[in-house]
Amino acid sequence: MCRIFAGQDPASYEPVTRSVRLAGHATSIRLEAAFWLILDEIAAGQGLSTPRFLSVLYDEVLELHGEVHNFASLLRVSCMKYLAGHRPAAAEAAELTPQAAE
Repeated sequence: MCRIFAGQDPASYEPVTRSVRLAGHATSIRLEAAFWLILDEIAAGQGLSTPRFLSVLYDEVLELHGEVHNFASLLRVSCMKYLAGHRPAAAEAAELTPQAAE
């Protein structure tokens, strides 16, 4: 039953640390490799580099909530939402269609 999970490539859950600049401060974020691949895909879909995407996301969360609690966890959950079909490009495209305006 668990072979699909137990048999996965260990490299996919190897922790990877990347340095980024958030709100003008250099910091590092440590996530499993699989999450970085998803974040790279999300960023590319938005026409941004991954560091730029992370910076924009951080700033938006800061604006909406006044502070950012556990950004790494927010990124993991964002990846899950993306995989569940909550893709920003699709949502934005739907808003631009004539049917959405009716």
